[in-house]
This record gives sequence, structure tokens and C-alpha cells, in this order.
Amino acid sequence: MVVKTRYTQLAGKGVKAARAHLRYLQRDGVTKDGLAGELYDRGGDQADGRGFMDRADKDPRQFRLIVSAEDGDKYEDLKPLTRRFMEQMETDLGTRLDWVAVDHFNTGHPHTHIVIRGVDEKGKDLTIARDYISEGMRDRLEALVTLDLGPRSEREIDIARRQEVDQARLTSHDRHLLRKMSLDRHIVTDVPDPKERALQVGRLAKLQEFGLAEDLGGGRWRLAENFDATLKDLGERGDIIKSMHRELALKGMARAAEDGVVHRAGVALPEAGSLFGRVVKRGLLDGDSDRHFLMLDGIDGRIHWIDIGYAERTRPLADDALVRVDFRQAEIRSADHTIVEVAAANGGWYDVAAHLNYDQSATGEFAETHMRRLEAIKRATRQVERSDQGAFRIAETFLDQALAYEKKRLQQAPTDIVPLSPIPLSRLPTYPGATWLDRELVDPSVPVVTVGFGREFSDALRQRQIWLLQEELAFEIDGQFRTGVNMLRTLEVRGLDAASDRLEKESGLTYRPAKYGDRIEGQLRQSVHLPSGRYAMVEQGKEFTLVPWRPVLENHIGKLVSGLYREEGINWSIGRGRGMGIQ
Repeated sequence: MVVKTRYTQLAGKGVKAARAHLRYLQRDGVTKDGLAGELYDRGGDQADGRGFMDRADKDPRQFRLIVSAEDGDKYEDLKPLTRRFMEQMETDLGTRLDWVAVDHFNTGHPHTHIVIRGVDEKGKDLTIARDYISEGMRDRLEALVTLDLGPRSEREIDIARRQEVDQARLTSHDRHLLRKMSLDRHIVTDVPDPKERALQVGRLAKLQEFGLAEDLGGGRWRLAENFDATLKDLGERGDIIKSMHRELALKGMARAAEDGVVHRAGVALPEAGSLFGRVVKRGLLDGDSDRHFLMLDGIDGRIHWIDIGYAERTRPLADDALVRVDFRQAEIRSADHTIVEVAAANGGWYDVAAHLNYDQSATGEFAETHMRRLEAIKRATRQVERSDQGAFRIAETFLDQALAYEKKRLQQAPTDIVPLSPIPLSRLPTYPGATWLDRELVDPSVPVVTVGFGREFSDALRQRQIWLLQEELAFEIDGQFRTGVNMLRTLEVRGLDAASDRLEKESGLTYRPAKYGDRIEGQLRQSVHLPSGRYAMVEQGKEFTLVPWRPVLENHIGKLVSGLYREEGINWSIGRGRGMGIQ
């Protein structure tokens, strides 16, 4: 019996994450028939998830349970068991609970996710004793299952334990080895019971195949360091491969999930450069966090599963969109070396005055950026000391502290995802505007293979060449394809004209093309995603214009903006006046 329990705080962005968690639990492919999961509660089989979260909007926390009965596959329907389990919890805790649940059949073990509001029936904070979480819930579940199915026979227990011997995950055998191994990680197979000894030796032999144990002879074995963590990783990889199988099957994609590549945050793969490909799926990494994963049909012919960090750090991505994924690296910044240099010349302390005294060409604003970085490192690592006067003591280990800070940030946002096209590859060969295919024809940058999505990409490039020749935007010399001099610019203008026609109908405004040298002023209406890139729609009076988007515009939709349109970009001012530009 397994009952995993955790709680999450709902303060700040916690409610938003909790809503996303509930949506994740209802995702497609989790029922026996591969359909979306359905929430239920004490009163019915179709619970109102939005209403549940509205009631929980001011709650301090939320409890999340994953309940997996060892013989859960013997239940035709898990809902009655879940309701009786929750009734027992209410009796034990002495309060009525507000909860919703969803059953999942997408792994080898049917299980139920239960979400409980963090308040009791009187609206007071719900508290659950530690021992009840660690043992009480499991005991209650086991009693209910035993009542339903009877006690497990010795034969059933033996079969389950034999099956665990060969599993590439952390098993009950491994937990027993963890408890029994010596400080130097040695194990002696001296179990009196021949059957138990055979299971133990069998598991150790399997661990040796995994490179996690060594046979020293005479019944003595040595386990690898952190072998349990490695087994957990193997188990997680196995679950990921299974989820990849399911998603590929749902989409009818002929790809080998076993050859897929798993990219975990902060774990750099030797061959991992930038990845190009098609979005198969984006979703929550698990039910307990707001971390997301991206499943990518790579141009290298392989499927990639990528931990892309917290949802708020990455823009939404539609299935079949084309993207480039860059993997970030944790590195010490030049500012950190500057801080060390300034502190070395100032008795080990850093502040703005010390910086300006050390480098008289520096400005106070520049030095303040270093102070803000020190404050951020102090909050994250709790290892940087600040005096009452505001100066920071810079220890000899400061660069290590700065690197630890960068590694922590890397866990939050381990990738940069660059959109290449919001529309599918199949529509690009005849798209009237500029596309990723055109940029590759002008300046090839993507190594491709002739299998999987790589083959589809190569076919699309050939189809695009034919279309460009027909449109007289490219030509052939001695059988060699050549692009026209102004091909990309011509296509970009065509794409903007086509998009503007649609936007004119939607907005009732008139499109005014922008040219270099124009001052762009007005209300930032929206961002527009085209295969040629992302654009800002700026409204002024009864007209609008489209200009290339810049990251500074994020979070400013609806505000007044102004800037001079130059070939290298626009130095935007946000607000009513023509005040200070924001790069």
C-alpha cells in the first residue's frame, strides 16, 4: 500500500499553481480508455473543479495525496474505495473534509490523486499529525483493501517480490539493502531463509548489471554510492518513456520512444547543443509542482523529453509549433569577478562607494546593479553577510556562492525556447510570408537526418524551393537553387499584408505599414505571432501598425508606447511621454 502525502502553500502564486495542478490531474490519457480524467467527490462522479478552487482561494495550504492500493488492478472502480478512505480520514481527524479526486490508470499501478482543502469544517487551518501521514493513512487503506479483497495470500506476496528483483527502479529489496548495509556500503548475504537469500542475491546480481553493486565473493557485496538515487532516476526515466509511448500512440506517430532522450534540469548531456523540432506536447512535469516538460519531435530523428522549468518562465506553446531549445549553463558572471576585485581592494567589503573609488569610470547606477546581485545571492544562499551600514562582506568562497546561486536559478529556468513557427511544418511550403524554411535556405544552420521529423523537414525544404521558383523569388543556375537578393524582405512584407487583412476585419481599424525612420506611438494592442516572427500591434486613432516585438514589451499590453523605428530595432518608451527609453 502506498499513500504519498504532501502539502503546498497557496499564498502568492500558489493558487494559480494549484489550479494548474488540478488541470494536470484531468489531462488526457489517464483513464483505462486513454481519455481525460474526471474529478469526483463525496457526492458525485463529476465534481466542479473550478468551484472547488474558488472555495479554496483564501486557504493557507492544500493537501495532496496519491493513493495506490497494492491490488488496485482488482478494483473495477476505485471511487467507492476512495470515498470510504476519505470517510475514515474524516473520522480520524474529527472534521468533515472538502476534497476532490481523480483516478489514473496511466502507469502499471492504478492510483488515485486526492486534493484536500487546508481548512476544517469550521474554516480553521487543517492540521494532520506527522505519524498519521507517515503510517496512519497507509494502515487505514490497507484495512479497507483487506476488508474488500481479503488478506493477500503468501503466493501473491511471493510473486510480487519476485517481480521486483528485475525492476529498474527503487524496490522494497533495495530499501532493505539500504537499512542493512554497513557504513562502507557492504552487504553480506547471510539471510537464514533460503527463499529470502535467493531473492536478495538475485536483486544484487541485477544491481551489478546496472553497475550499482560489486560481487566481492564469499557472499559479500559492495553497493555503489547513491545507488538508491540512481534507481529512483531509472524509475523516473522508465515512467517518462511510458508516457512518451502513450503520447506517440495517441498522435499516431511512428517514433521509437526507447531511443528518446531525457533532458533533466541541470544535468547536461555531452551531445546536447541546441535542439530543433516540433512540439509534441507540453505539460506539467508532475502533479506536485508547477514545473513543465516539453516533448519534442527532434530534427535529429529522435524524441526528446525536456524539463523546461517553471511555467511562468516559458510562454505557452501550441502542439505542432516549431521551436529551438537552447540549454542554459550555470556560470559565474563578470559582475562576480568585479565584486571580488573591488572587495580585495577594500578590506574584503563591497559597497557602491568602494566600487566608485576602485573604478572611477563606473557610474553609481552601474555599481547599484552589483549591489542588487549581492542582495539576490544573499536571499537565495543565506551565505553572504551584510553590515548594518549596507556593505557586503565578500568571503574567499564568494565565487562558489555565486555559482551555487546560478545553479539554483538554472533549476527554475533551465532552457530558452525560441519560437520558429506558430503554424505546423505542413503549412509552411506554400505560406505566403517569410518562414523558418526560407531562413534555412538563405543561411543553413540546422543539421538534419533523413529519418523521422528530419525527413519531413527535408521534404518541406524541397517543396518550399519549388514554390519559391514558381513565385520567381528564387532561381536555378546550372541546376543549383539560388535565393533572390530581397527574397526574405519581400516575403516578410507579404506576410504582414496577409496578417493585416485579418486584423483589419477583427479590429475594424486600418493598417498603416511602418517604415524605418517612422515614430511609432500609440496603445500596445496585442502581440501577433507569425511564421516570420513576433510583432507588436500598436493602435493609434483608427489605424494600427505592426513592428517587430521586443522583450521589453512583455507585460505592457494595453499601455501607451512610443519609439523610433530603426533597422536595428526600436528603443521603446513605456507610458505617455517620450521620456527615458527602455532597452
